[in-house]
Amino acid sequence: MSTRRIAVVSAGLSNPSSTRMLADRLAGATVKALAAQDIEAVVDVIELRDHAHAITDNMLTGFAPAALETAINTVVSADALIAVTPIFSTSYSGLFKSFIDVLDPDALTGKPVLIGANAGTARHSLAIDYAIRPLFAYLHAEAVSTGVFAASSDWGGAGDDVAPLSSRVEKGARELADAIVKRGAVTVVDPYDPATYLAEGRSFGHMLGGLAGE
Repeated sequence: MSTRRIAVVSAGLSNPSSTRMLADRLAGATVKALAAQDIEAVVDVIELRDHAHAITDNMLTGFAPAALETAINTVVSADALIAVTPIFSTSYSGLFKSFIDVLDPDALTGKPVLIGANAGTARHSLAIDYAIRPLFAYLHAEAVSTGVFAASSDWGGAGDDVAPLSSRVEKGARELADAIVKRGAVTVVDPYDPATYLAEGRSFGHMLGGLAGE
């Protein structure tokens, strides 16, 4: 049985939070969908709330503290990403966007992504398509077609009987699992390895910022 790594980013602010609840359900369903295809999944969950100050420091200084750097590397090196944010003022949260902003612009290129979002009412459900999906498209990530939105009513008995949360979670998870299988395992490349630059036709001097040629 082969193994894949899934990074889960949860931008909930409270503890516990419905954002984390949705992230956990999406992750669990994806692990199950991959197991059905004889693939084992390892899940790493990143609570952005725990890194809020470090994210701000990174934006101000350009340097990530050790814990945040580990979180960033977890996302960058994963085979797929599950990203879940609460909806504030009809869009993703500031904390969620700030974390995306400290990533290298090319870090998510080609990476399968399952988008999740939650808010108090279903009126905000379109935020996935008009706000969050374009963000990942700009970063050249491969977001699956199903985005999973959860309103407060979805966690109780008055949820959507036409498309209940459980069925939406399972559909998104199956699409992410299929995208992971189609892409294959990620090969982690060390950007500071001279062999990487030589393989790409670039010199070691280029890696040092061109100083060797000046």
